[in-house]
Amino acid sequence: MSDDLCSLTLSEAAEAIKTKYVTSVKLTKACLSRIESLDSNIKSIAAIDPDKALASAHEADKALANGDAEGLLHGVPLAHKDMFYRAGRISGCGSKIRANFVPDKTGSVLERFDRSGALDIARLNMVEFALGVTGHNKVMPTPRNPWNTDYITGGSSSGSGAAVSSRLIFGAMGSDTGGSIRFPSCCNGITGLKPTSGRVSRFGTMPLSASLDTLGPMARTAKDTAIMLQAIAGHDARDPTSSRLAVPNYLSNLGRGIKGLRIAIPENYFYDPVAPEIADIVGESLKVFRSGGAEIVPVVVPDSIALTNPLTSMIAGTEGASIHQKWLQQRPNDYGTQTKARLNKGLLIPATRYLQAKSMRAPVLKEFCKAVFDKADVLHCPVMVSAVPSICETDFSAAPGFSNLITAMGHCTRPFNFMGLPSLTIPCGFTSNGLPTAFQIVGKPFDESTLFRAGHAYQKLTDWHEQAPNI
Repeated sequence: MSDDLCSLTLSEAAEAIKTKYVTSVKLTKACLSRIESLDSNIKSIAAIDPDKALASAHEADKALANGDAEGLLHGVPLAHKDMFYRAGRISGCGSKIRANFVPDKTGSVLERFDRSGALDIARLNMVEFALGVTGHNKVMPTPRNPWNTDYITGGSSSGSGAAVSSRLIFGAMGSDTGGSIRFPSCCNGITGLKPTSGRVSRFGTMPLSASLDTLGPMARTAKDTAIMLQAIAGHDARDPTSSRLAVPNYLSNLGRGIKGLRIAIPENYFYDPVAPEIADIVGESLKVFRSGGAEIVPVVVPDSIALTNPLTSMIAGTEGASIHQKWLQQRPNDYGTQTKARLNKGLLIPATRYLQAKSMRAPVLKEFCKAVFDKADVLHCPVMVSAVPSICETDFSAAPGFSNLITAMGHCTRPFNFMGLPSLTIPCGFTSNGLPTAFQIVGKPFDESTLFRAGHAYQKLTDWHEQAPNI
């Protein structure tokens, strides 16, 4: 029965509690039991307090019985990347340096989930300071891909991807600076949203790059991620970079279908280094969209898109190094090798180059939107250029050409961080090594609604999102 409850999607779990088909306590016990039996192999959990989780579930059930439950996620167990601050609780950020850091404030995202009635039952492992695309962590546990524990989860929201895929919890928050929601969503066969820059407040979370960091939901379905975004999106006076634009009702648009939706397919750049099997699998997903009535529109993206991957790396490296400079000087041996090397590299970037990189964002975005969104509603392209690699193949100390690997992995994701565009990752099949792969749907600024609409329609016509690892 425990595993049956854990197989519910987030939206199904929320509805089951609302209709009193199941209690929050029963759902939480099911999650705790599954975590206890499975996570020793997956290593997604950084810390958990079962007694506190059950006490919160009891309170949720009491509130429902008293007619005080109005939130979208009332009583649903979630867990989040260990960089979301909760006052009085350790937030380790996947690091040795902050292993005992206890914030005195609670981040806006967690506060808004609290108001929605969601439970926060665990902290999830992550790449050290969110600086890594593979999922490796040399100073804290490295989460394992539940489809095959010899393979990477993708990073930096590694524990989030593994925990959701393993059905340990119903949804999780991640962060995305260059692909860190989309990589683990792709590698673990789940759905993940990188929202538009400014759509979700970053107050009370560990920073890496002020220009690029975005926070977004990871869950089983497009509908699940829409519910989570509904709970957390909107302006926050404590984060001056958060947008004042009104938040639409994301759920009201889900059932519209995709007849007449114009989907752009890039004829250049995005598929240039993509492995044939990835191109074939991602290409098959377009047949599904066509069958649903969508119109496929070939587009040529501007040549400036080729600059966005290295420019994103430059901006993230510079801004990350500025945050870590003091620790790099005082506690260099407390960093993992990969993290320290990448941060030190950021210290060497001239201010002129950094400012030039930032100044290019607006013109590149304008040019891209004109070339793509004047002709189509969304853009469709791969997330990763190759099949999910193994942990050994991608180890910083063992793999030659590690910087080339990082560049290749960011080929299809970093452009949208640079431009601040929203992107939804949708699982669409498996490669020859038995690991999942995915495509991403990219939208106009603040048009997450159309992404959810397209993703939901695809998942109504396919069952890739229903596939679960055999663990």
